[in-house]
Amino acid sequence: MIGCYDFCGHYEWTFEWLHQQGGHAAVKAYWDEAIHRDSQVHAGRLIREKGFEGMKEYWGPTLADEGAVYERTVTDDVFRIDMHECPSKGFLLRNGLHQYADYCDHCMGWIGPLMKDAGFVIDHEHNHHGQCWWEMRRAADATPASVPGALSGSHDVRLRADWPQPATDHYERATDPDDKNTVV
Repeated sequence: MIGCYDFCGHYEWTFEWLHQQGGHAAVKAYWDEAIHRDSQVHAGRLIREKGFEGMKEYWGPTLADEGAVYERTVTDDVFRIDMHECPSKGFLLRNGLHQYADYCDHCMGWIGPLMKDAGFVIDHEHNHHGQCWWEMRRAADATPASVPGALSGSHDVRLRADWPQPATDHYERATDPDDKNTVV
């Protein structure tokens, strides 16, 4: 068995290998089939059955076990994560590992379809440097994503001085990793 940090490098290498073998479609199929429909089936079950409570039950222990530096904001209508230090992307950056063009997209690649199956949509943005934010709402809720600081206050990752990078990948009401708009 490999350790979780070794796993991050192997994971990224796998994404690039799949991309070389079958393009973006092969990578996207892997994210959906191997992660969403296999290794994270327990997360889908929790979220389908318990909604926001299931999200708390899944992401609370998972992010704590991984050593993530994040803040969570939950209301009756939204579940928000502000990721200040992603342990997975952070490991890749610290060790100069860069194989796949957008490693961060794998989260949206499995979480997007999972949330769609559970009746939720996602507003999300990542800056390719181990920082991101997520707002998950029921699909019927047409509320737009919050403006910086409005929902999570000073914990909003978008308020960090190092948030703006050359470009961020932004998703609005997304359910699929191809729902992306690159923002400069």
